Amino acid sequence: MATQETPKHDALVAELKNRFGAKILDVDRSYDDCTLIVDKAGIHDVLAFLKNEHRFDLLLDIAGVDCMNLPKFRERFEVVYMLYSIGDDVRVRLEVPISELDLDVPTATDLWKSANWAEREAFEMFGFNFVGHPCLKRLLTHHEFVGHPLRKDYPIMGGQWCATTSDMTEELNEPR
Repeated sequence: MATQETPKHDALVAELKNRFGAKILDVDRSYDDCTLIVDKAGIHDVLAFLKNEHRFDLLLDIAGVDCMNLPKFRERFEVVYMLYSIGDDVRVRLEVPISELDLDVPTATDLWKSANWAEREAFEMFGFNFVGHPCLKRLLTHHEFVGHPLRKDYPIMGGQWCATTSDMTEELNEPR
């Protein structure tokens, strides 16, 4: 397994800690990767800095994690951002602890267009509310679906029928 050059990560981590201080909660170097744990209040600023100042041009994914019953985690949920800098050939992961009582997270759609789909999926599967998202509604389950199927407490055998149709013409005709 190839490992990334740690000097690139070391310099980046030092700069982020210097610039954002307490918003960088921790750094994890497990699995030959660099993961920064970022406070929710600072995530948009950190993402914008990485994109604009360090050329992290690709938002590879935004994922949700339900940490229920896992002892080492700060909060019930995490929003995970995977970024890649093509020019520097560096990958970084950002994890944002999210309280079950406050699922609001700032949107990244103003930084990367690819955030649109990924945030909608995380909204639908986990219930995260990406504040400022232009169209935060379900796309994988039907419009009458109740709950968030990737949460560990979701009743997986509780099937849900859709009794009415939904017109998506307006959404499909929106300019891209």
